[in-house]
Amino acid sequence: MVQAFLIKYAEIGIKGKNRYIFENALRDRVSERLMRCEGQFRVEKEQGRIYVQAESSFDYDEVMEALSHVFGIAHICPVVLVEDKTFSNVCRELVAHMKEELGEKPFTFKVFAKRSDKKYPMESPEICVEAGAYILDHMPNAKVDVHHPEVSVYVEIRHRAYVYVSGIKGPGGMPVGTSGRAMLLLSGGIDSPVAGYMMAKRGVQIEAVYFHAPPYTSERAKQKVVDLARLVSEYAGEIKLHVVNFTDIQLYIYDKCPHDELTILMRRYMMRIAETIAKERDCLSLITGESVGQVASQTMQSLAATDAVCTMPVFRPVIAFDKNEIIEIAEKINTFETSIQPFEDCCTIFVAKHPVTKPDIQKMESSEKKLMEKIDEMVEKAIAEREVIEVKPE
Repeated sequence: MVQAFLIKYAEIGIKGKNRYIFENALRDRVSERLMRCEGQFRVEKEQGRIYVQAESSFDYDEVMEALSHVFGIAHICPVVLVEDKTFSNVCRELVAHMKEELGEKPFTFKVFAKRSDKKYPMESPEICVEAGAYILDHMPNAKVDVHHPEVSVYVEIRHRAYVYVSGIKGPGGMPVGTSGRAMLLLSGGIDSPVAGYMMAKRGVQIEAVYFHAPPYTSERAKQKVVDLARLVSEYAGEIKLHVVNFTDIQLYIYDKCPHDELTILMRRYMMRIAETIAKERDCLSLITGESVGQVASQTMQSLAATDAVCTMPVFRPVIAFDKNEIIEIAEKINTFETSIQPFEDCCTIFVAKHPVTKPDIQKMESSEKKLMEKIDEMVEKAIAEREVIEVKPE
């Protein structure tokens, strides 16, 4: 019976003298995620490994699902702990575990051994040979294939023995929180939730800002964004969602500026507001879901025009993806069906029939001078009166 889970990591293993920082962060993220599962668990580091040991009854599928959402995990291996590590007892427990996991279907296998206890009377190559022979004697459906095995069988000898067969692939990446904090401009579309997910996978802690424009955008549109933030939080952890009322600013720009420049001008003020909130929240960068050439506001010239108002870096992780590639990730992380709900966001309300696709930054700045009478006060008010929603994974 499975009593523990071995957490294998990949990229963390090359971090040198700082590796313990990432290991500790991964251990903490695993502990936090398991707190929402039924049962009691102990998560501990041991000689380049992280183990989750169950200390009560638990739901196996629930635990595997929880661990599959923790960035930094390369593989999750259900493990049987063997306190009596005499070799015959280890082999008995190994075969019992293999029968439980693999059943009666034919399979090929290869044994891998790791002997951290150097006082153990058998060395790793001998363990591999003898354990393989024991499996062949007790499992007639098994055959050895050292080149392309269908099943990898592992025996680790430490202060006790750990036996397991191939686990499932984890989400990879780096533990959330090891790469600083960033502010995601989260709309109700397909792209921005994927962008947030991808940056969280690189260890970035995510906060988000959403620009709401009542009555032109409904409460259902706002709830849609909250729902998207919650789905992203299943991977990224708790997200603070800053909801900014953008209506007055949009209407003021619409009234004062050339309509073909509306989208870019609005985006420039969104970036300014997002950056102000980001600095207040000690974020190091902004994140958007823009992809080159996808719409008029995402040409190279348009992106340059929006970036020109920012002093902090703007990360665009889906910048070179086509729509189908973005949708594929959205489906994987379960945000796609929510994103396509037909509720307008503020970016689509005041779109010109023929928006400028190659904006000139100097012309943008000239247009913005028409807003100087009120715009700073309106921006300050929008930031001060924003709503902050703490979005947690379910």
